[in-house]
Amino acid sequence: MVDSVTVRYTCPHCDAVVSLERALDMADRSVTTIRQPGWTYETPSADLETREAADGIAFICGEQPVTDRNGDPLEGCGRPFYLNFVRFEQGVELEPDPPTYDGPRFDFRS
Repeated sequence: MVDSVTVRYTCPHCDAVVSLERALDMADRSVTTIRQPGWTYETPSADLETREAADGIAFICGEQPVTDRNGDPLEGCGRPFYLNFVRFEQGVELEPDPPTYDGPRFDFRS
């Protein structure tokens, strides 16, 4: 039985790609160049359960192995970027603050 899946995230600064094991029930909201105020972030090196319990993951491009989009190794740009999870408070989905609509973003909702 598989409990996790490898997911690839792209650095919004330089387009380097980092791969990370994630839980199957992940709820990703966006990748941004700035932290969301009041959100807690874990590092990619934290264990899976700890990472998934946070509000997101803080990456430093190149700190973990990175590649280009074709899978060829790169060094990375060394700049921070943030994976933000969907968050809920009292059953209501919280919007990022500030909203990430004009920045690098991906959204799994249809």
